[in-house]
Amino acid sequence: MPERLNIAVFVDYDNIEIGVKSTLRREFDVSLALDALKERGDVVAKFAYANWGRQEGATRQMAENAVQMVQRLPSPRGDKNGADINLALDALEMAFTHNHVNAFAIISGDSDFIPLVNKLKEYGKTVFVVGGKAFTSNILQQNCHEFVSYESLLDDPARASKAPPPQQQQVESTAPRLHVSDRPPQPQQQQGERDRQQNDRPQQSQSLPRERRNRPAPLDLGQAMPLVERALQVLERREVQPQLGLLKSTMLQLDPAFSEKAYGAGSFSEFVDKLKKLELVTVGGSEGRYTIQRKSSVVASERAAQKPELALPGLRDVLETHRFELETESSIALDDLAAWMTEEQPKFDYKDYGFQAFSEFLNFAQDKTVVRLEMDEEKGLKVSLGAEFYPPAPPPAPPEPEFDEEEEDEVQPIVIGQPSRVAPTPEPDPDTKPKRARAPRAPRRKTAPHESASSRPATRKPRTTTTSRTRKPPQGNA
Repeated sequence: MPERLNIAVFVDYDNIEIGVKSTLRREFDVSLALDALKERGDVVAKFAYANWGRQEGATRQMAENAVQMVQRLPSPRGDKNGADINLALDALEMAFTHNHVNAFAIISGDSDFIPLVNKLKEYGKTVFVVGGKAFTSNILQQNCHEFVSYESLLDDPARASKAPPPQQQQVESTAPRLHVSDRPPQPQQQQGERDRQQNDRPQQSQSLPRERRNRPAPLDLGQAMPLVERALQVLERREVQPQLGLLKSTMLQLDPAFSEKAYGAGSFSEFVDKLKKLELVTVGGSEGRYTIQRKSSVVASERAAQKPELALPGLRDVLETHRFELETESSIALDDLAAWMTEEQPKFDYKDYGFQAFSEFLNFAQDKTVVRLEMDEEKGLKVSLGAEFYPPAPPPAPPEPEFDEEEEDEVQPIVIGQPSRVAPTPEPDPDTKPKRARAPRAPRRKTAPHESASSRPATRKPRTTTTSRTRKPPQGNA
């Protein structure tokens, strides 16, 4: 039996609230995220961080779901990352002090939590991240154990269209039931008006998604086949029988952002059943122990999603064409950029690259520094040029040396009275006469012991006197 997960939930309310409101145009509902986490384990602790004095409407929602609200008091300098630091410190403290907590769920789309996710994984904790695909960093999605997209938790448009609105359900429950024979006949004019209202409902539902969007349209199942085949190959190399649960866990190891709901399936078994109907995989075994085998199909290879990086050149061309407008206005609305893409790149479709929405594609482009997104609660996503269009300035050139190498090798002039590295050769003074150089003295010759003094060669010349003096004879007695 697998180990039961005890999950501690940490909500960065400021980030998730503005992200859901700017991309999906609806209010954040914490109960949707908690219900999705309860399917994966026991939720043992719930904390939410925000300046609750400015979020009075959300305090009741948090109280109804027993979420402990942690007050964040902003400093006078307006620290926008104050909640991130408090959340990270509390999560690490719980990882050390509560040994029974073996899983953590971070409800946020901020990429600043990547170090926290990596550190919790080092301590052997399972990490879930709940956020929107349109505003959660792709790096954060790929580094957790499982990413739960908030879009997949919303109502399915196909099921929502079949179900009657809540007001109509309430009226039908309170109104008395009448048999067909008891109902009064209705005039044809009223019946015609009702038919018109029914015909107008689809048009109203089409305009609703802009104000309150439901789950995005599902992707083609063929786009999931590269991941399915890769997971089946991994299980074949391990010599493990590919069952449903093992196949999904392997797919999540390869791609934590995978969700069967993105392909229009309510569960993983329904996802595999759809692949079987399209003859993309072969399913065998009995009920409860289904085994999946890969099946070579030309249709799957043709419908497989292309690499997301291949969608960026077309976006770069459009941004370069409208660069003057983007730099003048500093940023534009997401719908305006989508209109430019449709006009100048008519063959472009973000679904071919595995994206469910255009905002999700722009979120990927932001991680590649092509664009920069700003979330606005009233105007939605604002798009501006990324750092790729503003390359950093080249480093300054090193200063040229004052003296070249050739000049340094030359002998420097020597000034009398000034210090110099080389001892100067004194110049002759014109006022003083130069001294005559003394002739070198001949070396003395050593005398051998058998030689006498008379046998030595005379080395000195006899004195020569220029004047001759006569010695006076001594005076004495004659």
